[in-house]
Amino acid sequence: MRQLRTPALAARFTVTATVAAAALACTAVAQASAPQVKSQAPGFYRMPLGAFEITTVNDGSLFFKPEDVLTNVKPGEVDSLLKRQFLQGAVETSVDAFLVNTGSKLLLVDTGAGALVGPTAGKLVANLEAAGYRPEQIDDIVITHMHGDHVGGLSMNGQRVFPNAVVHADKHDADYWLSKAEMDKAPAQAKGGFQAAMGSFQPYIDAKKFQTFEGTTTIVPGVTTHASHGHTPGHTTYVVESGGQKLVLWGDLLHVAAVQFPQPTVTIRFDSDSKAAESEREKALAEAAAGGYWVGIAHVPFPGIGHVRKEGAGYTWVPINYSPEGANPPPAARP
Repeated sequence: MRQLRTPALAARFTVTATVAAAALACTAVAQASAPQVKSQAPGFYRMPLGAFEITTVNDGSLFFKPEDVLTNVKPGEVDSLLKRQFLQGAVETSVDAFLVNTGSKLLLVDTGAGALVGPTAGKLVANLEAAGYRPEQIDDIVITHMHGDHVGGLSMNGQRVFPNAVVHADKHDADYWLSKAEMDKAPAQAKGGFQAAMGSFQPYIDAKKFQTFEGTTTIVPGVTTHASHGHTPGHTTYVVESGGQKLVLWGDLLHVAAVQFPQPTVTIRFDSDSKAAESEREKALAEAAAGGYWVGIAHVPFPGIGHVRKEGAGYTWVPINYSPEGANPPPAARP
């Protein structure tokens, strides 16, 4: 049965509908005109490793075209492998450092690029502080190698960014990158790399807070060096162990995950010795796949921690399963 309205009721209904429609219109306009934020959350990620806590600290990212820098590869192979991962053109690559909290020591592995590579990097200190730490709290810094995107964050305007830290690096890298004689022998386009390393380390050398090592060395209990020379003369990986768990931090053993996991023989023109770098990469991949331990890599997508699985003639990267609980999983989930 049709419901009849009085003129007064009809008028009230019309006003109410008009007000409601206007309110909806205003809401739609407000939502549509809200400015885009265009930034991510702070770049850090925590995970437990036995009694230790590991925090990936992102310094930002770099952009490059893999086909322009990868070597020992067939024509079209890079493009084909990138497309399998829905990538093309200039690929964005993370620049990550790793903080190891042993409970008594804070040890930082690499320091990002600082101001050396432009506005897309240099965020390490801000993200370190967002993660709950201050630069002056860092006890030790270990360097995988002395390329600018790993050491540029050590100093700023000639001053130590980490005033209380002792910096450690392989003697072979120090003897090369911190040598004026080696810089003088280098081609003009390579001299900037020496100057960046020298400027980054000099404040620590002056303060007697720089130490070199050779071979296998324990930096702090639970953190040991492992020589993996090739990418640079003294490139070093770091083995972190606690409570029966293991994480190996690879530095620059691998750069482009989409290409070099399935094709480990692919090298990069930044290698000092590409054959040695390839050999070290293949050994590290085989050992990680067989051992099933955690791996941390500076230039794979953030947070740069995962496992390696053998697949056919190559390997697959299995990123860590994201946990909003971070380093505090519920008791039932702890190993």
